[in-house]
Amino acid sequence: MKQDTSRIPAYTVECEDYVHVVEFNPFESGEEGSLLAYGGNNYIVIGICRFPEEDSSVEAFVYKTLKTFQHGVRVDAITWSPETRLDALPPLIRFCTAAADKTLRLFTSDLQDKNEYKVIEGHSGYINDLVFAPKEGKDIASVSDDHTCRIWDLDGNQKASFVLRSPGMSVCWHPSEEFKLMVAEKNGTIRFYDVITHQAILSLESEQMPLMSADWCLRNTLKVGAVAGNNWLLWDMTRSSYPQEKRPAHVDKARIFRWCKSNENVFATTGCPGKVNTQLLIHHFGHPQPILIGSASVGSGLSWHRNLPLCVIGGYRKLLFWLTEM
Repeated sequence: MKQDTSRIPAYTVECEDYVHVVEFNPFESGEEGSLLAYGGNNYIVIGICRFPEEDSSVEAFVYKTLKTFQHGVRVDAITWSPETRLDALPPLIRFCTAAADKTLRLFTSDLQDKNEYKVIEGHSGYINDLVFAPKEGKDIASVSDDHTCRIWDLDGNQKASFVLRSPGMSVCWHPSEEFKLMVAEKNGTIRFYDVITHQAILSLESEQMPLMSADWCLRNTLKVGAVAGNNWLLWDMTRSSYPQEKRPAHVDKARIFRWCKSNENVFATTGCPGKVNTQLLIHHFGHPQPILIGSASVGSGLSWHRNLPLCVIGGYRKLLFWLTEM
């Protein structure tokens, strides 16, 4: 008898507009709960979530909006700074966005009087992904349709630029490998760069196009995952530059790949938004079929909680949270 893995979300949050992107803060920031940022057509909301699975003092899921920032144009990506601290005096919130006008916007706020943002210009194509340096957060890396990966300081100065052979789709900076940067290109190549010498030091090949999204496993630096075409692909860098595992996931093209932050054998993929719904699949390395199937009305964005086997995607006026039973 086939197990039914289709699920409704464990929790939902109503939003005022379409959600293009959503990101849990992956860093310890001293808050009671989990910081979350989501962005829409011209705004970013910073909120805090408290989950009963994480906090025994709450009996039910609680969400609270802390601050809404005007963005002016569509938000295409968000990354959190490790400098964000809610237990500091005053509190410090720092995050950076990729905007639809091909700029980065670096936001700094104390959630009260100080609310600043700096526009960082330089890319000539749409910015597909960005990430803060994971230790001190003094640099930001971004990849773009303009066939470059660039590293910026917090003043907006460009410190390095890597020329790519196709659009840059994903960029990852691992807290255990802070001198390496992973860049995934649409042509199916994933390269690792030394951020000191600015040289490419290793590459992986998907042998499939278009590669839309890749992620570097937080729990195991030797694992990389991606989606290309309608497949997911997994690499073990000690074994080969080609994928060890490859399986079809979505009928239409797959859009996003994200490793679970609390379990190196679990990952999630989303399909490209269809006419009505976007499919979310959660996979376990040891299971031939997805362990959870969800869907969202024109869903977009995908992010895993820092400690829980719980992920969130955005959708039409909603955030949808799925909890995985390990």
